[in-house]
Amino acid sequence: MSGAADVAVPVLRVDDVYKSFGSVPVLRGIDLVVHQHEVVALIGASGSGKSTLLRVINLLERVDDGQVWLTGRDISDPRANGDAVRARIGVVFQQFNLFPHLSVLDNVTLASRIVHRVPRRTAEARGLELLDQIGLSAKARDFPDRLSGGQQQRAAIVRAIMTDPELLLLDEVTSALDPELVGEVLDLVRQLKQSGTTIVMATHEMGFARDVADRVAFIDAGRVLEFGPPEQVFDAPREPRTRAFLARIPPR
Repeated sequence: MSGAADVAVPVLRVDDVYKSFGSVPVLRGIDLVVHQHEVVALIGASGSGKSTLLRVINLLERVDDGQVWLTGRDISDPRANGDAVRARIGVVFQQFNLFPHLSVLDNVTLASRIVHRVPRRTAEARGLELLDQIGLSAKARDFPDRLSGGQQQRAAIVRAIMTDPELLLLDEVTSALDPELVGEVLDLVRQLKQSGTTIVMATHEMGFARDVADRVAFIDAGRVLEFGPPEQVFDAPREPRTRAFLARIPPR
């Protein structure tokens, strides 16, 4: 019965969303549906609208037209409480955005303690458990500048999942990393998928999208041109623009 309910009420639904900055249209009628425990990868050229879409979902940008629904609630309604909505969504950006004056553990537990009012002892126990799972428990009392870029990004992801969000948004989380550090971050995303986390991720890592995503959305000039299982999008794309984009990607 729960499976039927999950299908009936997606975690995320984006309906015909438009967003412009000044006279420049960025999102031009975006539609997207994400179900519970699903990983959806957003692919497309830089400037296609992937990051703006994630910012719209997290209410960091307001839509010009259309609607965004989170577990059946219209969060794009101007009356929606943005802070309350963002407390239900985890987000990790390209830059790690860890507070430099706080320890790794304090960074990881901050939202739990301040926003969700979890007692410090409880939050720290949970934070240490998660840091231990990704091999960073020994760094818990260090400041972020003592960590490698890959370690900082993994800590940022742990911070995002500390509050058990309904939806996790990942915006090009490997783009600021040296190539040798990319794998450790992608391994953590794989672990999150295996644990059932619902994820929407913008990525340039095509091999990773093929291997990990349940569905892939190709975004071009602010529109979803193709949306389907990885094997369909990558191996048998229906749209000429999708084929042209994929043809430019070096084989792995």
